[in-house]
Amino acid sequence: VTVMGHVDHGKTSLLDYIRNANVIAGEAGGITQHIGAYNVKLSDGRHITFLDTPGHEAFTAMRARGAKVTDLCIIIVAADDNVMPQTIEAINHASAAGVPIVFAINKIDKPAANPDKIKEELAQMNYLVEEWGGKYQSQDISAKKGIGVEDLMEKVLLEAELLDLKANPNRRATGSIIESSLDKGRGYVATVLVQNGTLRVGDIILAGTHFGRVKAMFNERNQRITEAGPAEPTLILGLNGAPTAGDTFNVMETEQEAREIATKREQLQRELGLRTSKRTTLEEIGRRRAIGNFHELNIIVKGDVDGSIEALSDSLIKLSTEEVKVNVLHKAVGAISESDVTLAAASDAIIIGFQVRPSQAARRAAERDGVEIRLYSVIYQAIEEVKDAMEGMLAPEIKEEVIGTAEVLQTFRISKVGTIAGAIVREGRIKRSCKVRLIRDGIVRYTGELGSLKRMKDDVKEVTSGYDCGLSIAGYNDVQEGDLIEAYEEVEIKKTL
Repeated sequence: VTVMGHVDHGKTSLLDYIRNANVIAGEAGGITQHIGAYNVKLSDGRHITFLDTPGHEAFTAMRARGAKVTDLCIIIVAADDNVMPQTIEAINHASAAGVPIVFAINKIDKPAANPDKIKEELAQMNYLVEEWGGKYQSQDISAKKGIGVEDLMEKVLLEAELLDLKANPNRRATGSIIESSLDKGRGYVATVLVQNGTLRVGDIILAGTHFGRVKAMFNERNQRITEAGPAEPTLILGLNGAPTAGDTFNVMETEQEAREIATKREQLQRELGLRTSKRTTLEEIGRRRAIGNFHELNIIVKGDVDGSIEALSDSLIKLSTEEVKVNVLHKAVGAISESDVTLAAASDAIIIGFQVRPSQAARRAAERDGVEIRLYSVIYQAIEEVKDAMEGMLAPEIKEEVIGTAEVLQTFRISKVGTIAGAIVREGRIKRSCKVRLIRDGIVRYTGELGSLKRMKDDVKEVTSGYDCGLSIAGYNDVQEGDLIEAYEEVEIKKTL
């Protein structure tokens, strides 16, 4: 069962109540950023496996994977909120994957809660709940207080009985990779969900371009187990790399067979990478010249788990605009290493670490080569800051602002100083620091800076309208009576994407 819904609508709280455990405390900023899989035993002895997927839109990719693995979907909507775009997206994912949906309307204990409004919004999207004569089950719950959670479980089990969900435990295991990461002491660790058959310690497993013999298995409470049946999430050790989240895995007969297929797949992937790598075409060069100041932002993404890296790099690539292109040069699971810094130095890239830290050697190398390493634990921050960096790459526009005009009434020639104009400020104000234009008969004759600005005999910083003043223009003496002097400032305006 996958739990989906908008950020902050209470997905993790519901699972916490069901599991009597507190997950939220361990997540950065109270936002779930990994797919978790939990096996829950109900009071009547039946088991349900829950997948907790992140709610933020950057995780569409991860969520789409979540909906593929699952048999049933619980979609959570907060009763004191609306049906959010992400909720709609979650519903669409579930529908696209052909997964039955159960709606849970959460936070009904809040004073502002209005469950009927939510049902109405769902009805407008053609999802009629059973109470309103439709085919979708829904339940009003409060995850914090535990109201209605039992009934929700009943509805889920009822739906499961109707779907007749069965798997055969007496065959070689197949299933999906939910998440993978690199653990310092244990090597590559993958969270897998067995969908059919039974996975045992010692099996040879092939997942995407990686393979290995299962050395050890742990359940989600980190206890060692020797085998996992259908719908049991497990953590396995022994793969030779971090497979992509969403890959399917199969148990092979011999290690040789697994190695051959993995090598073949890797070869195909490498060829695909070479074929799709963008070379600079003439059109591209033409486009860059037309824009005039085309920039590229090269990024290396390292993270703790594969799903987050995928989601983050997809979101960063989507930030590309006409003037600034974002390239993700390399993305991988694990700590930031020296080779990452070398690559970044060679290609003028910045390194983004998501919940990982650079090794001591890498940090020293980065200081030496002047490579910037940015570390984040919340995905939005990473996206926001890259966006800010891109806005910084855009050259600022320089805009002129006219601040005042003065009319020359009289001119005095003073030896060694040049021509002094006795003028009256007609509008705005004249500042000592601003730039000026001399306008004669509506034509700009000279643009320059003020040499001096006086009232009576004193130097002043500015003169406002209605007052007279004496001024000279630096390096220009041909001032005549009736000329207009226009003062302006140059203002830099930051470009935004």
